[in-house]
Amino acid sequence: MANFTVSPGVTTNELDQTFLTGQPVQAGAAIIGPTVKGPVEVPTLVTSYSQYTSLFGDSFISGGINYSYLTSIAAYNYFNYGGSSLLVARVASGTYTSATSTIIPTGSGIPNGTLGLSPFTLETISQGIIMNNSGSETSGALISGSKDNVRFEITNTNTGSGTFNVLIRQGDDTINNKNILESFNGVNLDPNSDRFISLVIGDQKLAYNSTNIQMELSGSYPNNSRYVRVKAVNYPTPTYLDSNGTLTSNLYSGSLPANVSGSFSTATGTVASNVGTTMYENISTATQGLVASDYDKMVALFGNKEAYQFNLLFTPGLLNDKHTSVVSTIILNTQNRGDNLYVLDLIDYNGTVTSTITQAQTRNTSYAASYWPWVRIVDPATGRQVWVPASTVIPGVYAFNDKVSAPWFAPAGINRGGLSTVLQAQFKLTQANKDSLYSNNINPLATLPRNGVVVFGQKTLQKQASALDRVNVRRLMIEMKNYIRQIADTVVFEQNTIATRNSFVARVTPFLEGIQQKQGLYAYKIIMDESNNGPAVIDQNQLVGQIYIQPTRTAEFISLDFILLPTGAEFPG
Repeated sequence: MANFTVSPGVTTNELDQTFLTGQPVQAGAAIIGPTVKGPVEVPTLVTSYSQYTSLFGDSFISGGINYSYLTSIAAYNYFNYGGSSLLVARVASGTYTSATSTIIPTGSGIPNGTLGLSPFTLETISQGIIMNNSGSETSGALISGSKDNVRFEITNTNTGSGTFNVLIRQGDDTINNKNILESFNGVNLDPNSDRFISLVIGDQKLAYNSTNIQMELSGSYPNNSRYVRVKAVNYPTPTYLDSNGTLTSNLYSGSLPANVSGSFSTATGTVASNVGTTMYENISTATQGLVASDYDKMVALFGNKEAYQFNLLFTPGLLNDKHTSVVSTIILNTQNRGDNLYVLDLIDYNGTVTSTITQAQTRNTSYAASYWPWVRIVDPATGRQVWVPASTVIPGVYAFNDKVSAPWFAPAGINRGGLSTVLQAQFKLTQANKDSLYSNNINPLATLPRNGVVVFGQKTLQKQASALDRVNVRRLMIEMKNYIRQIADTVVFEQNTIATRNSFVARVTPFLEGIQQKQGLYAYKIIMDESNNGPAVIDQNQLVGQIYIQPTRTAEFISLDFILLPTGAEFPG
């Protein structure tokens, strides 16, 4: 029987009858972790690795050594193998703020009588002192200019029309070799104009509200810049020209910005000086300069599936043995959402087969999967060979699986589970090792003689043997529930009649047929008729449907018998 909430809505139920006795709704994934730059605690969608590095950076220097966060390496693997979109939630330790501009006006006459302010103030969308830069352009590059920050330039200021251009340039370019990232031409300071600078560039800002556990938006105009927003217009020039084209105030022309380039400053927030002791194989309770509680806000935010939709979640750098509480929260959120699979790491670099199994035994859910051991890769940003937990490379496996097949195929084996970016696994697992791991729901990263390191398992962390102890079946259920719920959403408040029920079945059937044709289902049946929607159900304003499915199983255990026959013997018919 369906379990309905008090308010109108759709409920999806799973009746798992597979226990043993002896077009997807949302493509893409989500990742929570530290990044070099970018907005802190503001989930941001990126659709390519180049866009990711543009917004979030790739490597940073600490103690004179180049490092990359696992977030960046995981993003590289995801997009490198065909991932479509990635929702990135940057987390950080301490307070991070944006950098702001100082812009010189053309004159000293200010309409509102306040001196010493810039005509308008820009601030960087990215946060942290990495966005600060300084120096004069006449001396070449800015002293603190880098590929990870930006500068601005004002050109073509026209006191006759009240317009000017705003250029956003890369922080490490020079006056003779400009790298213009964005151009906003013919803008002005007139709030009544369709070229008002706040309207053209944007002035909105998202901030996390801990009380409501949601992002709250301030500002009036959507951001059209990927790098800056208008923080304030200090000297507005309403109706700069009258209907005759005459300047309405002699002070207005002096409030326009001068033609000049400038830098950004005053941002706060930096990477810890000792971050190297918590990177790569040194990750422990302290992870990449952070502690588990730094993840809390974004973990809570991603618990709301109405606001953020994704079908995979990764948190490389969090470990079940060192960050148990936050991992528990993520798993609980994932189960409550019911629309994604969480890939977690069980143990630190020093773990063994036995200790990894001990950690796996603390979890029991079909909404999470884990892989082991750690692997050695070439960091794509620094060129260094580093050790990383499995969840750093697994995003690429899922991306490739979905690209060449479908979510209901197993992201494992030589055809879809190869890890070409991996140099070696931490351990070359024996058959006994693989058996021990797999029997405890841990997916082994096996080293094969001709194929290198390959994912050789696709179990979820569900302990009880059923169809849902396999990743491909869990992901099949996620895809079906997400899609069919969208159809059901359109039926809420419609008439509870035969026509409505038939319409629902007619829309769901082609979807399930498509999955069956693509080897996701052996068979299915939809029941939404008078047999489960009798008068008592209808009188309670309920509409009940039952969808029976037989998910396709994968061939994981293959037996080949080589039988020798004497000369002249007949082969079996």
